[in-house]
Amino acid sequence: MTSPKLLDQVRIVARVKHFSLKTEQAYVHWIRRFILFHKKRHPKEMAEPEIRQFLAHLAVNLHVSASTQTVAISAILFLYRDVLKRDLPYIDQIERAKPSRKLPVVFTRAEVKMILAHLSGTELLIANLLYGAGLRLVEACRLRVKDIDFAMKQIVVREGKGNVDRITMLPEAVIPSLREQLQRVKLIHQRDLQQGLGMFIFPSPWSASTRVQTGSGPGSMFSRRCHAPRIRVAESSDVTTSAPKRFSAL
Repeated sequence: MTSPKLLDQVRIVARVKHFSLKTEQAYVHWIRRFILFHKKRHPKEMAEPEIRQFLAHLAVNLHVSASTQTVAISAILFLYRDVLKRDLPYIDQIERAKPSRKLPVVFTRAEVKMILAHLSGTELLIANLLYGAGLRLVEACRLRVKDIDFAMKQIVVREGKGNVDRITMLPEAVIPSLREQLQRVKLIHQRDLQQGLGMFIFPSPWSASTRVQTGSGPGSMFSRRCHAPRIRVAESSDVTTSAPKRFSAL
């Protein structure tokens, strides 16, 4: 068997370390740019001078922000220390990008009300969750039924930034519309089950031929037949939708 390519090795190590998908994509991006900047030389053939030259290019020629340059530094250090297993000494004399000192732009309550007044349906529900519960957009889109606690009026955010779970409040203003949305999705899910749908395939390491029938009532995702409704939040038509009919292994 041939060994995986360098960028594939980066992806493998990032997933072993449970990095978020955005972090993995950012690291792959900057490692690729680092290699292309040095005319596709292999990183094993380069060391501190080449790293310092690339980082200076980002700050002086491309005028990237300080945070962007920090991500690039982290990606290169990850490549050498975790992927290539090569210790690098402290890299000094780096041309650092100057941190910006811009004031953040914050909407007033009146401006937020004006924005919400132009939304309806699913978009309004998501916007209310973002504003009232402090969710990020990707967190709202990944929200599932089991993460919503109406009794305690709280939301459990799974695998947030830094792969950390946290608990946030559930705004009372969104509870009625959220209950209506869940009821609509439940009817869609039941109709799918009556038509013989509602199946999906576990991704790796589960066998690609292992199909799970979703239904109503409690159940466990570890069994071959799961009877718990698989419901999540999606970006498109419905905020909370039943499980896709079929998942393919990535």
